Amino acid sequence: MIDVFVEFIHQNLGAELAVFIAAILPVIEVRGAIPLGITMGLGPFDAFTISFVGAMFPVPFILLAFRKILRFLSQFSALRKFVDRLTARSLRKGKQVQKYGLWGLVAFVGTPLPGTGVWTGSIIAVLLGLPLKRALPALFLGNLVAALAVLLMTQGVAALLQQ
Repeated sequence: MIDVFVEFIHQNLGAELAVFIAAILPVIEVRGAIPLGITMGLGPFDAFTISFVGAMFPVPFILLAFRKILRFLSQFSALRKFVDRLTARSLRKGKQVQKYGLWGLVAFVGTPLPGTGVWTGSIIAVLLGLPLKRALPALFLGNLVAALAVLLMTQGVAALLQQ
């Protein structure tokens, strides 16, 4: 479903916007948006930059509003289980952050594996009560590390395929 949406955006609004939107999505982020951008014909630096900015775009909103949204959703019995599962899952993933603090958050977000991006890192920061002025730079740095790792892996794979 997401690929159909991204392809629609690409054909109608261009590769840049398709990559930006893909990077905003919690499942894709920079891990999928950078290879997507390169596949769509963007240069590596452009794909990197657009993906990085796109992935960071929702972070301030998550940090500022997520707790209020959870509180609101918890008022509805049908959604309470979802909120509880999301909270428990995020806190389980956040053990590294609890142990190592902000550097743990950088490492968590910077690891380019599924489920370790800025969305989950932002949620963990909110649930652990990390202040915005400390969480935002850690998330920024972690996302930068992940984006650089994905770019290097993407370029390495592309170089191998050209041989």
